[in-house]
Amino acid sequence: MTTKEQSVSLTDLQALREYAKMVNTMNTEHLAPLLADDFIYESQMVFKPIKSKIEFLDFMNSKLETIANCRSTVFAEMGTIEAYFKQQPCIILAQDEKNNLIGTALAKVEGNKLKRIDLCIFPPPETAERSGEYPK
Repeated sequence: MTTKEQSVSLTDLQALREYAKMVNTMNTEHLAPLLADDFIYESQMVFKPIKSKIEFLDFMNSKLETIANCRSTVFAEMGTIEAYFKQQPCIILAQDEKNNLIGTALAKVEGNKLKRIDLCIFPPPETAERSGEYPK
């Protein structure tokens, strides 16, 4: 690893911003290079977590295609929320309208790669502090 690579490390906030870009542009290309090979995607609304980068990208590409085919709109807004006993950055997710909040996403970075995304309905997205920033 070069000195430049050592000095630039991925943060949870930066990873969330790229996740938001993926949602807002309906394209996984910006997020894919950041994912750890053993990336985990877990949702409080789904019983079984996704436990690999390849499986997640297949799942997400299919999901984004379904959303587009249904002519639905999704929004990912930067924010902060108190979760797991601390205030932390999050993505506030909405569908069809920016105020129709459906959940939040939290990130965990390890070793300069995005290790996991947790999609949450608790704490409720309405408790998040919204920024008005929708990365693209």
